[in-house]
Amino acid sequence: MSEIRKAAIIGGGVIGGGWAARFLLNGWDVVISDPDPEAERKVGEVLANARRSLPALSDVSVPKEGRLSFAASIADAVGGADWIQESVPERLDIKHTILAEIQKHCRADALIGSSTSGFKPSELQQGAARPEQIFVAHPFNPVYLLPVIELVGVQETLERARDVLDGIGMKPLIVRKEIDAHIADRFLEAVWREALWLVKDGIATTQEIDDVIRFGFGMRWAQMGLFETYRIAGGEAGMRHFIAQFGPCLSWPWTKLMDVPELTDELTDMIADQSDAQSGMHSIRELERIRDDNLVSIMRALKGRNWGAGELLNTQDARQKPPLPTAIDKPLTTLERVIPIDWMDYNGHMNESRYGQVFSDAGDVVMQMVGADPDYIAGGLSYFTVSNEIGYLSETHLGDAIHVRTQVLEARGKKLRMYHEMIRIADGELLATCNQLLIHVSLQTRRACEPEGEVLAKITALGEAQAKLPRPASMRDKG
Repeated sequence: MSEIRKAAIIGGGVIGGGWAARFLLNGWDVVISDPDPEAERKVGEVLANARRSLPALSDVSVPKEGRLSFAASIADAVGGADWIQESVPERLDIKHTILAEIQKHCRADALIGSSTSGFKPSELQQGAARPEQIFVAHPFNPVYLLPVIELVGVQETLERARDVLDGIGMKPLIVRKEIDAHIADRFLEAVWREALWLVKDGIATTQEIDDVIRFGFGMRWAQMGLFETYRIAGGEAGMRHFIAQFGPCLSWPWTKLMDVPELTDELTDMIADQSDAQSGMHSIRELERIRDDNLVSIMRALKGRNWGAGELLNTQDARQKPPLPTAIDKPLTTLERVIPIDWMDYNGHMNESRYGQVFSDAGDVVMQMVGADPDYIAGGLSYFTVSNEIGYLSETHLGDAIHVRTQVLEARGKKLRMYHEMIRIADGELLATCNQLLIHVSLQTRRACEPEGEVLAKITALGEAQAKLPRPASMRDKG
């Protein structure tokens, strides 16, 4: 966002820390209020995970991180805040006390969201000075990666909240009617209850239940949800056929969704022991990083298909994409991005194939500069890469922020030759170079041809301007 905005986070636990990371890494200033003496350490650990994973979802430069601070009181935290997120324990009396304190000191037009997973906005608003200001903004952990937010409250307030959440790359879902536990947790509670029965009755262990989800329907849900998945299961006749075929089983006594197993010490020990056997070899921080890396890889795969969460990420990238370079008489900054987890190889650094992608993306920016854009390509003309000569100079690691500096060496007729330098932003180290040759082609004949119209004029002007520049130092060093 162009203007720096301020978010106040009241409660710096797992959810509050996740909110802080989501706002902070999208350029907002964030102030946190939490009486826990360990709050700074705990939030710092959440932020470390977020800094490692959230920027890796993007294929363009990400906003400059905002400023983080901690306040000694709620009054100090909420003063001047645009968005206030309450993430205190799930007790209505505590929330009423905190919300009253917030409203006493915040702006009348500030947005006050509650992370509550169960309470309705009408319950939160009881006794409030400005009830319409308070709404449910229920996220999912980790808040800095999972985009969906359930919004419940007064429509006008929710529309303002939706605009803010859109701007930080989230997927706000306005719930049509207030209801206990909103939408997602009602669904999850049903699954959780049935899972407890399966463990209690000795039918499955915690790991076997998790395996059924992660190796089976969980993967379908991750990209199609429930109803779209079942629509496919209905075959060519679609959802009507699925309901006709499988609807009768809903009346069969398969599940115990209306019964709750008593959480006796015996059942609690059984579940805890099985969970320890399943995942006890990892610390919670290790599990968080495994979870985050897996989520990033899944969501990045969906970007390539422009589907589900991937479509949302592509939309956010388009918002944050920098303008094309306009100063053609100096080296061009053609790419700026963070290196994601799915680009790493078994040696713990970026796989060599990904350097080709970086330089290809940088070359695409030059194509767009001269007008060889999707419309030009749809008209039957484009550039094909003929050769890439890549020099690997230093290791590139997960989370490195890099930029590419490009110089056009030749832009005459059919030929477009560029020299790219990939540089780590933190220390300016040159990581790799690429001497790239592209040829202009007709997509009908698949043969080389001269550029046409505006593209010819722009590529000629770019080539002439860049020809006056000295050759890049790294190129001269090669002799």
